[in-house]
Amino acid sequence: MKSTALFFLLSLLLLGSAQGRELIDQLGRKVKVAEPLSRVVSLAPSLTETSYEVGGGDVLVGATRFATFPEAATRLPRVGSYVALDIEKIVKLQPQLCLATKDGNSKASVERLEALGIPVYVFDPKSLEDVVDTVVRLGNIYRTETQAESLALGYRQRLNRIVRQLEGLKKRPQVFFQIDAQPVFSAGSDTFLHQLLIRSGADNLAADRTGYPRYSWEELLVLKPEVVILASMGGGSSEQELRARWEIWPQIPAVKNQRLYVVDADLFDRPSPRLIDALEHLVGLLHPELADIL
Repeated sequence: MKSTALFFLLSLLLLGSAQGRELIDQLGRKVKVAEPLSRVVSLAPSLTETSYEVGGGDVLVGATRFATFPEAATRLPRVGSYVALDIEKIVKLQPQLCLATKDGNSKASVERLEALGIPVYVFDPKSLEDVVDTVVRLGNIYRTETQAESLALGYRQRLNRIVRQLEGLKKRPQVFFQIDAQPVFSAGSDTFLHQLLIRSGADNLAADRTGYPRYSWEELLVLKPEVVILASMGGGSSEQELRARWEIWPQIPAVKNQRLYVVDADLFDRPSPRLIDALEHLVGLLHPELADIL
């Protein structure tokens, strides 16, 4: 590892990477970004897909294991998962910059990369507005500001449109979002999924907990959700299997009224612009009476 790190540091000098701009990441940290920027490693699937979205995909030289969108991302060299990064593989790719997330990448990994002379720009989106800000920031990093600002404007307009559509909503359905099936886990009040539920005009039945709490069937029978959203990744099961585990409990209103909905987990669990697609889809599922104006 020492020889690899030495080779990388020498490569930085040869590439003239000491020249560049100083930017401020979402944590308020100063980060030196090389000019021109031609080698970037993304340490989270959300940042990989957003990089492609803003026109920076051509300079990506590495990504994490589950970076599967867009299709071009699947051809990038892998550097481990975002929670278990392979530092040696990252170093061998000779990145001028790494893109990280506070919520997924460990602080120790970020500090180790920086100690090796690799700048790391850290994102920490806490809201849908922060996701839009990520788009703008990546546009700045890749020097695709015009494209990024145009995309951000469109995302803000879509978010505002949903707010207008839900004005005067008379009833908020009681929703349980199942992110895994064996055992059953949901999303507490400090998660993106909670935000999506609230902003879609629903009440999150897991809002009294934080993180990703586990539920027993006894607890679910007491909660009596009116709507159940089932993530497609839940327990590695098919849509039929996901529904079948609930359908044995006809006393649950969501089962009785056939309001069990299976959704694409990748659309809902990454803080990328596709979260806005997820929000629009959720509004359509929860408020069919609004179908004509969505």
